[in-house]
Amino acid sequence: MLNNKRIILTVTNDLTHDRRMFRICSSLSEAGAEVILIGRRWKDSKSFSPPGFKGVRLKCIFNKGPLFYIEYNKRLFFHLVTHKYDVVCACDLDTALSVRWASFFNAGKTVYDAHEFFTEVPELTGRPAIKRIWEWIGRATIPHFNLRYTVGNELASLMRKKYSVDFQVIRNIAPHQGKQVENIPIENRKKILLYQGALNVGRGLEDCIKSISMLPEWEFWLAGEGDITDQLKDLTEKLNLKQQIKFLGWVHPDNLPGLMNQAKLGINMRETGSLNDFYSLPNKFFDCIHAGLPSINMNYPEYKTVNDKYPCSILIDEVSPESIVNTIQHIDQHPEELIRMSKACIDAAKEFTWEKESAKLVKLYENLLD
Repeated sequence: MLNNKRIILTVTNDLTHDRRMFRICSSLSEAGAEVILIGRRWKDSKSFSPPGFKGVRLKCIFNKGPLFYIEYNKRLFFHLVTHKYDVVCACDLDTALSVRWASFFNAGKTVYDAHEFFTEVPELTGRPAIKRIWEWIGRATIPHFNLRYTVGNELASLMRKKYSVDFQVIRNIAPHQGKQVENIPIENRKKILLYQGALNVGRGLEDCIKSISMLPEWEFWLAGEGDITDQLKDLTEKLNLKQQIKFLGWVHPDNLPGLMNQAKLGINMRETGSLNDFYSLPNKFFDCIHAGLPSINMNYPEYKTVNDKYPCSILIDEVSPESIVNTIQHIDQHPEELIRMSKACIDAAKEFTWEKESAKLVKLYENLLD
């Protein structure tokens, strides 16, 4: 167990919607550790008082760009060197420098949690100078952490080769939680296509909206907010689809099971263009599995590995309105496949659980501190 061990985990977001960090912190806390999650404070940040662990937010003058990262890491460094801890974890490269620098002044162990392949994210595509800076930070820090883990086997393999050090795997799976809902058989549900997550560039959301114009019996529900919310609403109005498309805003995780129980299909797409997206395995994929909800995903390695064993989703090769329309029309013509996929979700949900990932996570930290 981790009794009386102080573990600090660091991110650059404002903590409120970081579901992966919430469950990681909760698991470490339940194992007996004193857990502190450090993030940033925005002017409109909501109250954050999670049960079991403590949240700390650092207020910055700059909110984006290089000056933000410099300021945030400086503030995080001084916070870490003035507080005692047994373990400090950098979640992705944007907090890695301050965590490593602080380790020279503190005897605690250091952990690197790679939520993604940071140097290969779409935001760095076409920005070689900025990418070189992050590449340097990765080479200067990642090999020197005492423990490293990431979200999938493919990413772990890539980063092992890139940095010549070992990476463990802790999958991004949500636990069963929230209100218990009476399950509606998949064949009896309304024709609702559901997307849940950030409304950002590269998720194929514009193509989903365009596809609905060719699927008059279907609705498209978007649960989330993001950088392109307003553009998506403008596109919806331009195509006169307000009766078929619903913007639900942020939905609390406890309310997601009830929402997913209404949908007939989930959708999770990433446009080709970055290694990070190609090898990703996000939380929302497992959300659909746990809800018994068949989903449309990309024909990328991690999804294919799961789907080969449990055929619970449809894998498509490209992000386009035509591809989405053809897939949904095929389902309309073959409803028995939807029932089969829903049953496969139930089987997959028994293997892919946060309880199993949590046990691995706690064991990694116990071994680190042994």
